[in-house]
This record gives sequence, C-alpha cells and structure tokens, in this order.
Amino acid sequence: MDVYLASPRSQLQADKVKGMPVLMSYGCYSNWMDRYVPSYGKLLIDSGAYSVLNSGTKIDLGEFREWSERFMPIAEAVAGLDDISGDWKQGLKNYEAVPWSFPTWHDTDPIELIPDLVALARERKTWIAIGLKPPRQGKEGIIRDFMERVPEDLHVHGWALRSYAHIPGLNSVDSTGWLREPMTLMTLYPFLTYGECLEIIIKRYQRQRKAEIILKKEKDLWG
Repeated sequence: MDVYLASPRSQLQADKVKGMPVLMSYGCYSNWMDRYVPSYGKLLIDSGAYSVLNSGTKIDLGEFREWSERFMPIAEAVAGLDDISGDWKQGLKNYEAVPWSFPTWHDTDPIELIPDLVALARERKTWIAIGLKPPRQGKEGIIRDFMERVPEDLHVHGWALRSYAHIPGLNSVDSTGWLREPMTLMTLYPFLTYGECLEIIIKRYQRQRKAEIILKKEKDLWG
C-alpha cells in the first residue's frame, strides 16, 4: 500500500519528503516544485479536481494536458480531471481531453458508470480511483461495493482514503493529514519548531512504509 503525501506547499515540506511517494497537484502547482520531483520515491500526478470543488479554481484542460505530459516518463500515473460535484458526463469529456489520464468514480456518480470507467482504465492500461464527497466517515460499505465491481488486477487508488487503507483491493491512497499534523504536534510540544515536528511526522510515515515493505517481502518468501 503506497501512501502518497499530497502536494507539499513549501520548500521545507518538499525537502523533508525525499524518497517518499508524493502526489503533485496541478491545482496548487508552482514552478519551484519542479526541482524536488527527482528526489521523490514515486510521483502521482493529480489534476486538481478537489481544488476546483473547494476554491472555485478553474482548470484549463489544454494547459493541464501539456503540464502532465512533462511528467509521463517518471510518474506512476496521471489522474484525470473528474467532476466531484456530480457531473459525471463532464468528467467523461475531461478524460477524453487527456488520453493518458485515469478515471475516478465518486459516490455522487451512478453505480452503473463503474463498468465504463473500468473499460476506460483497461483501454488506457492505467489506474482507476474512488473518491468520496466529504464528509467521508462511515462510508466503508460504499468502498467495498465499489471494490467488488472492479477487477482485482486493476490498480485502485483511494482519494484521501487513508482511514480506509485496510480495505482489500485498495493499492494506494493519498494523505493531506501530514500537512496539518505538525501544527497539532506543536500545540502539544510548543518548544519544538514546525520543521522539527514535520520531521517527526515524516519519520512515522517512513517507518510505516518500511514495515509494509518488510511484511510484503516475508509474504512473498513464505507464501
């Protein structure tokens, strides 16, 4: 299970996540981010659909296509500009504009749409994702129902679904919590700086990732 750390917002944050899976979003992209990309362990490209929902940011599909194409040789996958508000027909049009992007099914979309998105992911040899419109708590049944409708060999990403990472079939999730957790830690330990608290949080993610890699190797070894 890969946990992608969502879009570092400062150079300090970007410097601390060396070697980690990182999600870089077009919705909050700045030119300075480019210099840190080679230091990331894995890179997932996001269109910024959530930014559109929250802030009214407008995403130019032509510009996103050109921008995302730059990272194709090194990115694990590129997320299409889905419509979180529930306009799934617009989401399908957006996917057509960026032919290497992967689709997302949201709990605001009709369940009947899933086979079409599976077929699209297969055709493009890419991922499929699931997203939940906030609040996300108490929706495990929705995720499990989605997973039953998706073939096991497709990589499934869960947008901001770290709390559901235990559900079988989810291959990766992303986390925005790591951006807020240092601030919470500072209220408990006011003698620590933000940078020191950030380092503690990142070490926790690193150790969790290392433990999962060791467990996977043991499983592969012993069956």
